[in-house]
Amino acid sequence: MWKKLPKAFRNFYVITGLIFFVWMLFLDSNDLISRYRLSAKLRALENEKEYYRQKIKEVEQDKHELFGDRESLEKFAREKYLMKKDNEDVFVIVEE
Repeated sequence: MWKKLPKAFRNFYVITGLIFFVWMLFLDSNDLISRYRLSAKLRALENEKEYYRQKIKEVEQDKHELFGDRESLEKFAREKYLMKKDNEDVFVIVEE
């Protein structure tokens, strides 16, 4: 049986290397499939991190606008929370 194999596959080091390669490719806890899943999850989390950084910047801008002078506080309340004075009407126009 051993005589039918090519000479390269009868070498101990080649056999050991192939077994190691198969082990690392499919059977190990750090196999290629797990590495691919982890890298995909890492990319998704990095995108999510960038999204939340952008939202933090928006909230900080709103905070600066809110704690500015009285006019900007009034403007912020009207735009974000649709507040109004007692003697006025508010019309909300929604664009489709």
